[in-house]
Amino acid sequence: QVQLVESGGGLVQAGGSLRLECAASGRTFSIDLMGWFRQAPGKEREFVAAISWSTGSTSYADSMKGRFTISRDSVKNTVYLQMNSLKPEDTAVYYCASRPMAVADYKYWGQGTQVTVSS
Repeated sequence: QVQLVESGGGLVQAGGSLRLECAASGRTFSIDLMGWFRQAPGKEREFVAAISWSTGSTSYADSMKGRFTISRDSVKNTVYLQMNSLKPEDTAVYYCASRPMAVADYKYWGQGTQVTVSS
């Protein structure tokens, strides 16, 4: 198994920045892909960004491109989400998830961290 713990959420004004962290532990050698998702009240969970654990290649949801940056530190087994130019509509619980090798879906999820952007 892989355990994921997010941190870095909080309250920020519109236009501000936050950096989320996701610390992975356990069978981290089995990780193929790490992703960030978010869920706002009354809405479905949506994809934010993902990064290949081995190559570092990244992908983003269109609405986050240019504002959010995902990165990883393989030594620290940590994934980051740098969020800039935050908007009130970015308010959500942000979740980190990992997808093991040879598995189609994200299997392990963190507990989430709340991000609130005030106008």
